[in-house]
Amino acid sequence: MTDATAGVASDLFIIGGGINGCGIARDAVGRGLTVTLAEQGDLAQGTSSASTKLFHGGLRYLEYFEFRLVREALEERETLLVAMPHISWPMRFVLPLSPEMRFDTDTPTARLLAWVMPWAKGRRPDWLIRLGLFLYDTMGGRKILPATRTLDLTRDPAGKPLKPKFRKAFEYSDCWVEDSRLVVLNARDAAQRGARILTRTRVASAERRDGLWHVTTEGPHGTGHHRARALVNAGGPWVEEVIRNVARINSSEGVRLVRGSHIVTKRLFDHDRCYFFQGSDGRIIFAIPYEQDFTLIGTTDKDHTGAPTEAHCTDEERDYLLAFASQYFAKPVTRDDVVWTYSGVRPLYNDGAKSATAATRDYVLSLDENGPPLLNVFGGKITTYRRLAESALAKLIPFFPQAKPAWTAHVALPGGDFPHDGVARLTADLKARHPFLTDYWAARLVRAYGTEAAQILGNATTAEALGQDFGATLTEAEVRWLMTHEFAGSAADVVWRRSKLGLRMTASQIETLDRFMADAARAARPAAE
Repeated sequence: MTDATAGVASDLFIIGGGINGCGIARDAVGRGLTVTLAEQGDLAQGTSSASTKLFHGGLRYLEYFEFRLVREALEERETLLVAMPHISWPMRFVLPLSPEMRFDTDTPTARLLAWVMPWAKGRRPDWLIRLGLFLYDTMGGRKILPATRTLDLTRDPAGKPLKPKFRKAFEYSDCWVEDSRLVVLNARDAAQRGARILTRTRVASAERRDGLWHVTTEGPHGTGHHRARALVNAGGPWVEEVIRNVARINSSEGVRLVRGSHIVTKRLFDHDRCYFFQGSDGRIIFAIPYEQDFTLIGTTDKDHTGAPTEAHCTDEERDYLLAFASQYFAKPVTRDDVVWTYSGVRPLYNDGAKSATAATRDYVLSLDENGPPLLNVFGGKITTYRRLAESALAKLIPFFPQAKPAWTAHVALPGGDFPHDGVARLTADLKARHPFLTDYWAARLVRAYGTEAAQILGNATTAEALGQDFGATLTEAEVRWLMTHEFAGSAADVVWRRSKLGLRMTASQIETLDRFMADAARAARPAAE
C-alpha cells in the first residue's frame, strides 16, 4: 500500500514527536508555516515521558556556572504556569542541610572553593547554599512563586519523615509538570492550527533534490512520500542516527546518551512538598509526591550504551536510589516499597565532559545550509522547550520571510484557559455538575484535561453513562476522547503516557483496554482499507 503525499511541499518536515519536535511544530504553524511531523512511535514515547516531571531552573547547574541556562529556565517557569495550569503547578522543595555532605570536586564551584577554602574539603557552608538560592529566587524575575525560607525541621512537618540529625532546611520554589501530556497538548495545538502529525511513522530516508527535501516514510498506511523546504531533526536520542543514516550527512557533531532512572514507591510522607537530597558523592536526587498515593525518587546519571529503547532501571540504579533516600528518611526505603521503575535516555550534546553528571544540559541548534536547510537539535530540557522552539525558528526564519513573529509566550495550551490558581474551583465545579465523581476522579480529570474535562463527561449524570469501565476511573468516554483528540493508539499510550493509570490497573484490565482500542480503531477505518 502506498500513501501518495508528495503533492504540495511543506515548509517544515520535522522528525521526532518528543517535546522539542512538537514544540517547534506548534510554534512554526502558529507563524503561518506549513508543517508535517513524523514520529516513529507514540508521542513522547522516548525521553519526553521519562523525565523527573519538573519545570525547574536546575539549582545544581549553578555549580557548573551555567547561568544562562538557569536564568532562561527560571524565566520560563512562570510563563508556562500561566499557559498550562492544569498540567503544571507550583511545588515547594525542602533541602535538608547536613555538615557531613561533601560534593563533587570537579565542578567549577568546587575548584573555586578548594582554592579559597581548602579546609572545607568538599563541604558546602550553609551561607553558600543560601546564596545560591538567593540567585535562584532573583535571576528569573519571579512573580507568582514564593521565595526561599528557612525551616526548623524539629518543628516543621517536613522534618517528621527524616532522621533526627536533620534539624535545619531551606525551602524554595519550583514547579511540577506532566511531561508526556505537555508533548501531546503541543501536538494537539499544532494539529488544530493546521500541522499534519503522523504517529507510528518512521522516516526511512531524507535527501536533498531539486532545492527541496524529499522524505520517505513508512507508517500504518504504507509508504509515504513528502517534500519540504526545510528539515528539522528533533530525533532526541536518535538525532545522530538521523544525521548519518537517514539524511546520510557526514558530521562531527554527536550526542552523549545519559540514562536517567527513577523508582516509584508507596507514599513515604503525608505532606505535599518535595525533598531535594544531596549525596556524599556530589549527586542530588528528588523525592516527590506522585499521583496522589505514591512517591517518585530520581534520578541517576549513567552513560548509556546500546539502543535508546533498551534503557531500563537496573538493579544497581534501583539500589543506589534506595540507599540514597535512606540516608535521609528515618524509615529505610526498601525494595518492597518499589511499585514501578522507569528509565529514559537524555540526548545531551557531546561536549567532551568527563562524567555524565558534568555534561551540559544546554541545548545546541546546528544549522546545515548545504542546500535546503537542515536544523539538528541536540539536548535541551523540558523546562526550556518553548524557548528552544523560538530559537529554532529564529534560525529558520531567514528562509521563510513570510513567517509571523514569535507568539507562544502567553497562549494557553488546550484545556489551560483558566487562571493559574483556579484548579480547586474548576474541580469543585466539575463535581457539582457530575456528582458521581469521587474527589480523586475529579482531581485527576482536571489535572489531565483542564477545562476540556467537561467535554469528555458531556451531560453524563451517572458513571454508567460514560460507557465501559476499564478500572481506576478510566471510562470508554475518556478512551474515545484520547483516541480521537490525542493520537492514542494502544493501551500503553493511555495508561503510561496520557496518564499514569497503569499504576492502579491490573494486567487483565490493561489487556481488555488494548482489545477495545484495537476493535475501535478497526471500526473507524474506511471500508476501502
